[in-house]
Amino acid sequence: MNILTARKRAQGLGSAKSGTEHHWSMIVTSVGLIVLIPAFVFTFGQALGGTHEEVIAYYQRPFPAIVAILTFLVGFIHFRGGVQTMIEDYVHGLLEKVLIVAMICLSYAAAATGIFAVAKIAL
Repeated sequence: MNILTARKRAQGLGSAKSGTEHHWSMIVTSVGLIVLIPAFVFTFGQALGGTHEEVIAYYQRPFPAIVAILTFLVGFIHFRGGVQTMIEDYVHGLLEKVLIVAMICLSYAAAATGIFAVAKIAL
């Protein structure tokens, strides 16, 4: 007979062994995006409509560059988690694994591209 206490059920992390970690990751990135998205819109709006030289000069300042980099990083990590959950819910078999790997690669590649672009401008 297998009797589980409430603590043991909470520590078990479910059948996939990563559900709690995934949930907390999504919550933390959501809270981060609540702060970052308005900051990004505000900083991006300041540069919007400027000439190329003005935009380069604006993003060479530390605050707008850091906000943009953090927004790309946290946004694409949150995107990866959401798309992974969607794929796990609606696709099964080998295609599920292929799509998850492809979306993880796409998410990190897009984040790296955005971070590289902002870092290139800032430096």
